[in-house]
Amino acid sequence: MLLLGATSWPSGWTQTQALPSLGNGEGISLSAERKLGDRVARELYRDPDYLEDPVLDEYIQRLWAPLVKSAAARGDLSPELQERFAWRILLGRDRSVNAFALPGGYLGVHLGLIAVVSSNDELASVLAHELSHVTQRHIARSMEEQSKMTPWVIGSMILGAIALSKNPQAAQGLIVGGQAAAIQSQLSYSRDMEREADRVGYGVLADAGFDPQGFVGMFGKLQQAAGLNDSGAFPYLRTHPLTTERVADMQARLQLNNNPTRPAADVSQAMLAARAKVLSQNSVEALKAWTQDTKATSPQATPAQKAGALYAATLSYLQLRDMAAAERQLQALILTVAQDAPAKRLATLLQAEVAVKQERFEQAFQVLQSLNASPLTAPQQPQALPRPELMATAEVLLRLPPHPARVAVTQQLRDQVVLAPHDAQAWNTLARLYVLQGQTLLSLRAEGEAQMARLDWTGAVDRFRAAQDWAKNNRLQAGDHIEASIVDTRLRQVQALIRDLQTER
Repeated sequence: MLLLGATSWPSGWTQTQALPSLGNGEGISLSAERKLGDRVARELYRDPDYLEDPVLDEYIQRLWAPLVKSAAARGDLSPELQERFAWRILLGRDRSVNAFALPGGYLGVHLGLIAVVSSNDELASVLAHELSHVTQRHIARSMEEQSKMTPWVIGSMILGAIALSKNPQAAQGLIVGGQAAAIQSQLSYSRDMEREADRVGYGVLADAGFDPQGFVGMFGKLQQAAGLNDSGAFPYLRTHPLTTERVADMQARLQLNNNPTRPAADVSQAMLAARAKVLSQNSVEALKAWTQDTKATSPQATPAQKAGALYAATLSYLQLRDMAAAERQLQALILTVAQDAPAKRLATLLQAEVAVKQERFEQAFQVLQSLNASPLTAPQQPQALPRPELMATAEVLLRLPPHPARVAVTQQLRDQVVLAPHDAQAWNTLARLYVLQGQTLLSLRAEGEAQMARLDWTGAVDRFRAAQDWAKNNRLQAGDHIEASIVDTRLRQVQALIRDLQTER
């Protein structure tokens, strides 16, 4: 499969025209691949491990956007592919060092991967590799051998392989199942495809402005992970080229490029890795372990190490509901990062999170306001908030009595879903704000859009029908007629999707 697990990451090359032939990718159309990807992603959205975290989402998107732009500029990503595929990254609350590409432009990233990277370049190298799996149509190529299978069978195979990556013990049951021969046939493509994604990904990464030296650190981490996991018991782990082979290839490429020395450790990156580490842990023992990291107080610790340890300790104490200890660690963190603007912002967002957990909502609002260039209650149009601040401020306003800032935040959420219609979290938050404002029709439509964004078409039908019923049974206000018309259109669209789904089964 195209899951990377713990045994493969990028090396690269920029000449896509000279890539080895792995199949022409015509076994499945762009439309069919997107539909298959929708089916698989739909199940992942339902997975309890699926995570919506504005802070980590922003981090991933900040690295992802220049890679997509680079791939398009190089000709690796065609305009048609860019338009037809989803290009969504799903975060999973899983400790394994893993990322994977799915049909139709969906990617999965485990928090365990974010937790172990030491630089933005390392994480960007992973994303570049995964992006290249998609742009090179590796899913379509591998499916040519399975062309006689139904998409449902192929989708089940992909979901089974994802489950395998999260729980290696499930592998034996999967391999001896009815699809064993087909799975092994598909996996036989993996080594060549991994090499191709390495070569293309390297060029995408370098052209996007990231330091390819990040590959070296990533390979070291993957070698360690492979040593822990590759016992020889599971053939899946053998489908990728050996990490040592790829290290040698990467070092040879780096020598040709005269790359600059890697920059010093990024304090804010260390804090984001700490966030991923804590959020991937749900046991009391693990959380307590993060509160006892000696780097938080060690004179020998670098600023990045100290900030990461203090951030992890604060968030862990917050999860353990030890508010006094969380406050102490938070104040130490604020002092540590006072001179680093990006890190200070992350600490302030965490400060608001701590206040919300203690139900000190007015304080949380004031903390978030300190990050804003213009007050949300100002007479003039307030400046648009970055998404983490916007989502956090909206959550606080949902818990406060009627507040002047609600109007501005509601409008900014409306702007957000116009720019990013697949932002289910923003749609849900917007729906809740509409409820407080007595705008039932708008709220029901927003709930339907959130279900659509998560590919839950049955749930979307339920919400859109509820909106239709409300419009029929209530007196519509100015603007509601337009909203009711949008609801009718969206209901027909989702019903058509469901019919297509039933037909293809």
